[in-house]
Amino acid sequence: MLVLILGISSIVFAQEKTIAFKGALIYPVVGKPIQKGVMLIQHGKIVSIGDESMPIPANAEIKDATGKVIMPGIVDTHSHLGGPQGGDNSNPIQPEARVMDAIDPTSDGFKKALAGGITTINVMPGSGHLMSGQTVYLKMREGKIIEDLLITNEKGIFGGLKMANGTNSIRNGNGYPGTRAKSASLIRELFIKAQAYKKQIEKAGKDSSKMPERDIRMEPLVEVLKGTRVVHFHTHKSNDILTVIRLSKEFGFKPVLHHLSEGWKVADEIAKAGLYCSLIIIDAPGGKLEAVNLTLETAAILDKSGVSFGFHTDDGVTDSRLFLRSAAMCIRAGLSKEKALEGLTIAGAKMLDLSSSVGSLEKGKDADFVLLSGDPFSVYTKVEQTWVEGVKRFDLSNPSDKAFLTGGFGVYSADRGEFHQHGNEEEIGD
Repeated sequence: MLVLILGISSIVFAQEKTIAFKGALIYPVVGKPIQKGVMLIQHGKIVSIGDESMPIPANAEIKDATGKVIMPGIVDTHSHLGGPQGGDNSNPIQPEARVMDAIDPTSDGFKKALAGGITTINVMPGSGHLMSGQTVYLKMREGKIIEDLLITNEKGIFGGLKMANGTNSIRNGNGYPGTRAKSASLIRELFIKAQAYKKQIEKAGKDSSKMPERDIRMEPLVEVLKGTRVVHFHTHKSNDILTVIRLSKEFGFKPVLHHLSEGWKVADEIAKAGLYCSLIIIDAPGGKLEAVNLTLETAAILDKSGVSFGFHTDDGVTDSRLFLRSAAMCIRAGLSKEKALEGLTIAGAKMLDLSSSVGSLEKGKDADFVLLSGDPFSVYTKVEQTWVEGVKRFDLSNPSDKAFLTGGFGVYSADRGEFHQHGNEEEIGD
């Protein structure tokens, strides 16, 4: 989703020579699995994909993937890798804060994500605020500065706005709400101001003398009202989910609902609203009362109701290295394998408005994919390679890469630990 007008071009590391992967079972996601498949990549893009009858250029570098599985790079719609910090304790509403100003692009956490097959992530601030700041969508390219990882187009940077309701944002002091009703009223008050600011801009037209004074708090909210910035909304309880739906209808924005511990209770209402859902999957719920009714059956229930959904790690709540396991547990609870694969890939890409370039293996899309040792949802399967825009970014056969998968002393240094903040408190949990 277009969110910030900057003249920053995307950095793409792509090979010049055609590379052909042949012999693998390929899951394109948008079509049927391809036995003994062939996939050609060049210049960071997928050139073609098909079965063993597809011709391979004579000068192509051939990678024998017989016995392996290839699937699209995984899209994580909710992550806190890179040490992102948004709003602070001074105010419950801080849409002007940008996590891209806080992320450490050299963080070891990004290598951890690659070890789990993740190629695209939505990095967000924590949920201790009603609005905690602007998120940013990143590709797992190699980079020393944040601009190396940003997903951009000719109009700007891709990212969203993080919002939350429920117990996280209820606290005392500095204008924070003490109840759920007050939380909603504060959001209404702010969006009414944003509507007025938007109206001033529209009324001014091309006459700069009539333009209102720039307000960086209002700018992202105007983008939300215009539909050019998506709201990523932390919400657990069924009554909180319905409040989000109510607010979105009132002000005309379309949020992605995140977490949804009690989403199964209001699946039909979510379907009627036509909203995307991003689920966190935890096999041993705990840590907060509003998640007590979380169930592994939520994905299957949402699917039955016709709700579009995907998955996220909320890393470090769940580990990026084990993301495939999240969808696998939902299969055990009644979800189809097809929907599980979609939930890890194309569904997340649609939530981030990136499905034209990532989320499936199709001609012309980015060469983001994962090479697996076996079935994506087998406990015995390992991520062997992760490729981003035609560049191999993780290789299990490389000892230094393997260390990020298996852990061990010294792999993640203490001063680079991954935390996200709720105010001034560092908390692992969202």
